[in-house]
This record gives sequence, structure tokens and C-alpha cells, in this order.
Amino acid sequence: MQPDVPGPGSAVWQMLLDGTQAGVALLDPDLRYLYVNPALARMNGVEVDAHVGRRIVEVVPGVDVDEAMMRAVLADGRPRELDSSGQTRAGSAHARRHWRGSCHRVLDGGRVLGLGLVLMEVSADRETRRELERARERLLVLDAAAMRIGSTLEMEQTCEELADLLVEVLADMATVEVLSSGTRDGRRPPPDGTVRLRRSAMSARPALREVAPSFGAPGTYVDYQPGSAIPRCLETGRPIVMNLLPDEELSRSAPNAERAAAYRAAGIHSGLIVPLAARGRQIGTVTMIRAGSSPGFDDEDVAVARALAERAAISLDNARRYTREHGIAVELQRALLAAPSTPNPRVDVATRYLPAGANDLVGGDWFDTLALPGGLTLLAMGDVMGHGVGAAVEMSHYRSMLRVGAGEGDAPDRVLSRIDRLLAAGGAERPATCLLGIADPLRGAAWFASAGHLPPAVIAPDGSVTLLDVPPGPPLGADLGGEYDTVYAPWPPGHTLLLYTDGLVERRGEDIDVSLGRLAGLRLPHAGDSPTQPGGGSLDALLARVVHRLAPAVAEDDVAVLAARAVPGHGPRAERS
Repeated sequence: MQPDVPGPGSAVWQMLLDGTQAGVALLDPDLRYLYVNPALARMNGVEVDAHVGRRIVEVVPGVDVDEAMMRAVLADGRPRELDSSGQTRAGSAHARRHWRGSCHRVLDGGRVLGLGLVLMEVSADRETRRELERARERLLVLDAAAMRIGSTLEMEQTCEELADLLVEVLADMATVEVLSSGTRDGRRPPPDGTVRLRRSAMSARPALREVAPSFGAPGTYVDYQPGSAIPRCLETGRPIVMNLLPDEELSRSAPNAERAAAYRAAGIHSGLIVPLAARGRQIGTVTMIRAGSSPGFDDEDVAVARALAERAAISLDNARRYTREHGIAVELQRALLAAPSTPNPRVDVATRYLPAGANDLVGGDWFDTLALPGGLTLLAMGDVMGHGVGAAVEMSHYRSMLRVGAGEGDAPDRVLSRIDRLLAAGGAERPATCLLGIADPLRGAAWFASAGHLPPAVIAPDGSVTLLDVPPGPPLGADLGGEYDTVYAPWPPGHTLLLYTDGLVERRGEDIDVSLGRLAGLRLPHAGDSPTQPGGGSLDALLARVVHRLAPAVAEDDVAVLAARAVPGHGPRAERS
């Protein structure tokens, strides 16, 4: 049995309408208020009695109202959901308020009495959802930055990657500028108080691509006047937002007054400058601009720009450190390899060294030659494990120890054992592979021993290549206490001994037997063949052909090559005559 329910005009219904937090209203067929409850009056900031007889747009003109939808409900009687937004006369912390509810037709004995509205404010929920969406978008941008910025250790490319991404997600044009190194860049220092930066990258949307280079193309230097925006950004370490600046302020923020006029001509109205800093050091700045109908920069834009700049600054600092270390290591490597010891006059020697590609740290590849008593020549090829300055310095250590330990023409296996014992006693920081050979042009013979190194090769006068079977012992400095074996190899006149490091033949993901088979399968034509010069052609030309045929266009590892050939007239034939 249903309980008795009070009628619509009862005190119970009045208490229900007065106590609810939802806004409730009754509109007549002309969409004028007949009734509002206290909750809706508070939402609108208008007294209850001041609503009656007036339309919504008269009471709260700052709220968008879909009157066409309301009339459709009156006409067909089908309830519909209602969404509206704007500002009422009541104070609010929200920049824009949002309401959601429903409207339905109200009948009185078959007669259309009007329209009933029930509304709830959802402003806080909308802002929370919007913040979540912004956070999601920011994460997507940062994920893109992680994939695209710093893909190499090249500073210029890293700057380009950052500028391109900023134009995709934040700006109409973006520039990345790094602090100038002063007199080290070959230019006069800037005037006192002026900050000089080198423009490393620029990217722009199609509408600005034609005018962008006029503001300073990548590679140019820009001097910023004292007090302008970029010096202020570097000084404070904080972003600077310049939205819709008047001409006077734009002139102060620009590098110079002339540039401000160019900004105006291009339709540029707003800018955002973010510092690039990593590990406590300033690297430069990122400048983003907006033009035409694009809005100014808001707090969310600043947050995203700062996050991208912080990520990019780490990559740029890594690139700068790498570039510096790579340059030092390459120069050290070249200086140490530039003057190998002089071989015996009866032996002609040529060498070639190619550092690894621009994105790889230089390794510890090395070679040396040493004249020994009895017309013998020591040939050495080594590879210190690791990369960078440390490997290059350790390479010098091995070369020095070899010259001390070579003795008076001892067999290669004894020399390797002696060096390994010295390294074990002194404590080697980096193990190294090493191939030692003793070349005897008078006997037409050579002897080799290997400490974990790739086997030597012999190039015949007809250009064919043969690999010598030299059993590899343990690397030097590995503290494995292994033994080394010396292997004899005939060295007829005109034949060339070839020693090399793994960078010449090895390929990533390829079996070493396949790599060595590529070397053994070479057929090298000899330019300048002469019947009076067995083997024909210079050793330099021969090495050039070997490197051209085998070394990759961009080496993944250092390449060191050494070739030795008996000088014509000093071979075994000359001795017998």
C-alpha cells in the first residue's frame, strides 16, 4: 500500500525545494520566470522575487542560454539535457562557470504550464577534467621530447630538434640560441653590458618562414642590448612572458630598436623566453613567438616550455661535454700516432688512422714500428678497451711499455709475456689487444704473436689477400696469466704485411668469421705496377684502396691500419747475389 504523499503545494514540497543544492526554476511558455528556489537565486546572485516575470537573459545576461532548445521541449514534450556556461551576478573563483541539468515540459490538467529547469554547477569538475587533460597533453609532449630531442650528441641537431618540436606544440616560430664562447669563436668580444648568443636553430610555421631568416639565420651571432629580455632571462634564470606588448616595451625587449619594427611588420605580438641551464651552468635560451590570430602565452604554455627546455638542456650539456672530450681525444690520438718510431731502412711502412663517427667517442687504437738489431723491424698494432680521453691516454702507456719491453729482438711471444707481467705488477686500468710482428726483409720472413687481436694478412703482388693463422692469447692487462705463441710466416719480395684493428672489418650484428672473410676475399689492383718494383705502387695508395673497400662510410669504431713491405733491393734475392 502506497503511503500518502503530500500535494505539490504542501509545506513538505516547499522544504524539499528550499533545501536542495540544485537550482530549480519554473518558466512560463514565454520563458519568463514563474518560480526559482533559493539555490538558483544564490547561483545567479539575484533575489528570488527579482526573477519573477523576467527572462533568463535579463536576469543573467552573461550566461549563454539555448532558448531554441527550450522551445523545442515546450513543443514536443521530450525532456532534454541542458549545458550552459558564463558568469552570473554572483561572485565566483572560476574564470568561467559551467552548469549541467535538464529541462522538461510541465503540464497542468493537460494544459502546458511552462518549462521546469533543474541545474547543478559543475565548474569545479570541469576545471579538474581540464587540468587532467592538460597534464595528459603535457606528458604526451614530454614523451615526444624524450624520443626526438637529444637523439644524437650533436649540439646543432639537438637545437634543431627542440625548435621543431616547439613549433609543433607551442609557437608560431622558435629559436634556440647558445652563449657565445667570446674570443674563442674568432670574433671580437661584445661591447660591455651586451650579451652575445649564437643562433643554433630556428623553426617556423609556413606563414612566417619567409620572414624568419631576416631576424637572424642559424649560425649567426646576435648581440642583445643591456636590459633586453634575453639578458634579463639569463640573469634571473626565470621565463619571461611578453604578451601583446606596446611598442615602447617591445623596443626595450628586442635585441635592438630596429628589430622591434620588423617584429611588428611580421605581425608578431607575443613572446616567451625560457632559459636553457643544466648542472648549474647557463647554456642559452629558447625564444618562442606568436603572431597573427594566435593567442598570447598562458601559464600552461610556460609550464610546458620550461619542461621541454629542462629536458633539452641536459641533452645539450651532454653534447657540449662530448664534443669537448671527443675533440681532446682525437687530437691526443693523432698527436700520439703522428710520429711512430722509425723502422729499419730496409722496410717501407705506411699507416692510416680514421677516428670513429661524430657520434662515437674515439677509442684507443694504436700502432707503432721500431727498428731492432740485425736489420729487423718490430710491427705493432693494438686496441685499448674503452673510449674517450682515458682510452687515448692508456694507449700512450701501452706504446711506451712496448718500446721498453721489446728488448733486443726477442720473439714476439716473449715480448707480449714481458709486457703482460709488467702490467699485472703495476695494475692496468684498461686491458688491450695487441698484435706483434718481427719483419726480416733479408730472410724474407716474419714472425707474429697475438694477445687477443685479429690475425694479420699478407697481400700478394697480384692483389690477393691471405689471412695468417696466429693463435690469439689473452689480452694484455687482463690478469689472466696466459701463454702466447709465435708463428712463422714467409714474406717474399713484393708481398705486403697488413695489420689492422677491428674497426676495419667488423660490422654490428655480424659474425667475425664473415667479417674476416670479406677481407680475405679482396682482390686489390696495384696502381703503378712496375717489373722492377715487386708489388708495384706505393703503400699509401694500397692502404687507401683497402680502407675504401672495407671501412664503412661512417665508422662505428676507430680504424687503424699498418702496412709493411721490404724495400726493393734489400730482400733475400739481393742477399744471395
